[in-house]
Amino acid sequence: MDDESQGPKPVIVDATAPVEQPDTQQSADPNATTNSVETEAPAPESEEEQNKKEGIKGIFSTIAILVIAPLIALSLTLFVFQSYEVDGPSMETTLQDNDRLIVYKLPKTVARLTGRDYLPKRTDIIIFTRNEGMGSRQLVKRVIALPGERVVLKNGVMTVYNNKKPEGFQPDKVFPYGKVITTTAGDVDVVVPEDSVFVCGDNRPQSLDSRAFGPVPLKDITGKLSLRVYPFGNGQKF
Repeated sequence: MDDESQGPKPVIVDATAPVEQPDTQQSADPNATTNSVETEAPAPESEEEQNKKEGIKGIFSTIAILVIAPLIALSLTLFVFQSYEVDGPSMETTLQDNDRLIVYKLPKTVARLTGRDYLPKRTDIIIFTRNEGMGSRQLVKRVIALPGERVVLKNGVMTVYNNKKPEGFQPDKVFPYGKVITTTAGDVDVVVPEDSVFVCGDNRPQSLDSRAFGPVPLKDITGKLSLRVYPFGNGQKF
């Protein structure tokens, strides 16, 4: 049989023999430009240079701490938490003179950023600003009545009227804090404005509150009492 009729013969490659590589230098375009690469490693830094760099890093780190830490602390104080000290007996026996408190301000901050008023709950103990003549001071009282409710105080008994309880209810009797209330004589009959709350001190005979200066505007509320942190053996969450 003719060899050509059997097709091309396979070429056997010796795997152990070295394979001849094409000469890239000869096949390359003679007009091509060859880029050279610097392979020499830079000289190592001296100990003095390393110490200088570490010193600069340390200075910047210290500056960052001195700048950022106060900013964080200021932000927390302005928008999240703030500490207060009780001055006076108006909230006894719930709070005592010289108690140290932590007030939670974040709900008020969020409400302000979203264009709303912060509305505390009934029985919340709040901190608010009371404008007095040419100055102002911070007061701590308990929320007794909410916007739109009617408050009547007669013969030492406080009654709150609203749509859910048109017959009225006595908050000092139906809420747990009532056991610490010291009542006082006097007459009050007021409807709380829609942008305000009615507040009282738990020690009624020694408290200047909404019975005297009227409801507190929501915009004047700083925040809600969260913790008593001092005295250390008398800490409490509210």
